[in-house]
Amino acid sequence: MKTTNVADRVTAAALDLFATQGYATTSVQQIVEAAGVTKGAMYHYFQSKDDLLFAVYDRMLALQKSHLDEIVAAGGPAEEVVRAVCVDVVETSIDFLPEGTVFFRSMHMLTEPRLKEVTRRRREYHDEFAALLRRGQDEGVFRADVPRSVLVAHFFSDVHYLSHWYSPQGPETKTEVAQQLTDLFLRSIRTTAP
Repeated sequence: MKTTNVADRVTAAALDLFATQGYATTSVQQIVEAAGVTKGAMYHYFQSKDDLLFAVYDRMLALQKSHLDEIVAAGGPAEEVVRAVCVDVVETSIDFLPEGTVFFRSMHMLTEPRLKEVTRRRREYHDEFAALLRRGQDEGVFRADVPRSVLVAHFFSDVHYLSHWYSPQGPETKTEVAQQLTDLFLRSIRTTAP
């Protein structure tokens, strides 16, 4: 489908340019030249460079939220559900490592409405994650002596730091890293050893 291809090419070109030369120093002209499209074609899908930065991150956010909803809907004991969610968020963050890196480096440059939208959606995800932790606390499997907001921050700080050290060409696969980070997190919040 050609129309989707134009939007995908523009997004891919923007991602590459934002990663190599920074969001602030990348022009719309450079993006359309790299994508091999006209400005009119780009503006048909994206109103601004701000829209492109949002689009770079939006795909990952939407996918992770969809996976969260599916995992929660499947049910199971709290620890198993939290494990599945943690593994998924690490794996998808690695799959979208360039997008996450660009976004976290540049998100402060989003317009206020876009920044509020990202913040709202991330908060929604974190709130659902916190609800899973609360369920585990209610089931007696997760410790309750540390505020849930600290537990959420503890896990997601590892996720947000991936771009600083993880390399797909490194010795660990994304699945190994996801399992290892999840195991470390769950061990730290369990009330007792398994």
